[in-house]
Amino acid sequence: MAAAVTSEEGGNVQVFVDWLEVNGGELRGCTINSSDKGFGIFADVEVSSDEDVLVVVPLELGITPMRVLQEPLLGPECRSMFEQGHVDDRFLIILFLTFERLRPLSSWKPYLDMLPTRFGNPLWFSDDDFLELKGTNLYDATLLQKKKLLSLYHDKVESLLKKLLLLDGCSESIVSFEHFLWANSVFWSRALNLPLPHSFVFPQNQEDVGGCQSTPATDSHQKEIHDKAPATASVGPGDTVWVEGLVPGIDFCNHDLKPVATWEVDGTGSVSKVPFSMYLLSVAQNPIPNKEITISYGNKGNEELLYLYGFVIENNPDDYLMVHYPVEAIPSIPFSDSKGQLLEAQKAELRCLLPKSLLDHGFFPQTTSKVRESDEKGTAARSCNFSWSGQRKIPSYVNKLVFPEDFMTGLRTIAMQEDELYKVSAMLEELVEARPDEQPSETEVRMAVWEACGDSGALQLLVDLLNAKMMKLEENSGSEEQDAGLLDEACVLESHEQPRELEEGKRMMSRNKWSSVVYRRGQKQLTRLFLKEAEHALHLALS
Repeated sequence: MAAAVTSEEGGNVQVFVDWLEVNGGELRGCTINSSDKGFGIFADVEVSSDEDVLVVVPLELGITPMRVLQEPLLGPECRSMFEQGHVDDRFLIILFLTFERLRPLSSWKPYLDMLPTRFGNPLWFSDDDFLELKGTNLYDATLLQKKKLLSLYHDKVESLLKKLLLLDGCSESIVSFEHFLWANSVFWSRALNLPLPHSFVFPQNQEDVGGCQSTPATDSHQKEIHDKAPATASVGPGDTVWVEGLVPGIDFCNHDLKPVATWEVDGTGSVSKVPFSMYLLSVAQNPIPNKEITISYGNKGNEELLYLYGFVIENNPDDYLMVHYPVEAIPSIPFSDSKGQLLEAQKAELRCLLPKSLLDHGFFPQTTSKVRESDEKGTAARSCNFSWSGQRKIPSYVNKLVFPEDFMTGLRTIAMQEDELYKVSAMLEELVEARPDEQPSETEVRMAVWEACGDSGALQLLVDLLNAKMMKLEENSGSEEQDAGLLDEACVLESHEQPRELEEGKRMMSRNKWSSVVYRRGQKQLTRLFLKEAEHALHLALS
């Protein structure tokens, strides 16, 4: 259900809807209202049962790299940096958002005023809340990302924005890192990968739609289309160019595991009645009045959801665990040069993502997670990589081993003993002698390594990696059971709420802290479950 709207929020919504309509957009059978994640799109009270298209936005209103390169002030500066390879196209959009937010008379103000001023991703956490992530991948990733963003801001953004604002007559606007951080969070939480018609991005003449993608109707400037595709654009099937960008209006749709809508691009106007547009399509039989209309952001685990979007899902069926062997440790292992060459020859991986759904194929199936066809294919493909001589039999547990073969290949090679390394060398030398003009294939090298090593060394290394991961996770925040206890006692306080009287046994917890505990508890749970799988597989391999 929609949340209560303040008079200021209501005014902003009305101004935005008017701005959207002036620029050719339409809301059909839906409204924009407050939700627990900011603004959302909700079905009208009197929604027509035959109205499947709910929102239509002309592609001309999208914020894309091409548009940024057309801007009279930003364009020339960005074009120079872009063509010299100093920045990518995502940076162009982030710079554009920063600049437009600092302009008091920006033609994009109705849209920018609708965007959140703070975010729930770790870049915005207080010091206390951020400490709740210590020991997780997100803690290290956020520290690194903030360092990179600060460097980028001081090296390329700050002086450029001051120069452009001065040229624009906005000398009183104060530029700060937080403005750039805000724009970065807007981009990563709202951008879509847009399949744009080739004729829209590369019009044959300036009369074509998209040939002079004008800024919103409140701006009189007309520009020429940039003659170079953005870095992430790629021409694919159906004469399509993929471009990352923001589409005002569509981007107010929030995520749900059971979405009731999807978005599409309409190049001809055959569905939306608006050529070169993006539209929101209802997939529900009958939208429930006042119910939020949601889309899917994809099968994302809590690590990705929190890092990009600032929220998590309890018991997320798409959760995953990232496990890796540190590359920086390779030079210190015995025979590191030879093992490095073998790793390269096998195209082995030293890191892997372990989706929760893999556990359904293991020794201890988890009935609560989803089984996906892609996971089944990954498991079935493993049996092709075994011994060619028959000296080592295919293990009985092969179809129950949930760990990806590319990762197991890497671990086998790292864990290889001296005598095993000599065996592999001897087998590969035989092949080279028999075929002097041909190098052993990737599959042949993998088969030689497996025949020499088997799985026990790799599985012991994996058990060690998972144990180390669990120790790091628990070092600062305790056990999975302690996290579960915190969540049971939690009464979540949203940032805009005043502290309130609590039930007995309940404790006030900020939304950011709650998200951190949900995420790290999930990581501990997955580490425990995958460790159990690895230990059982090791026991079978040794016996």
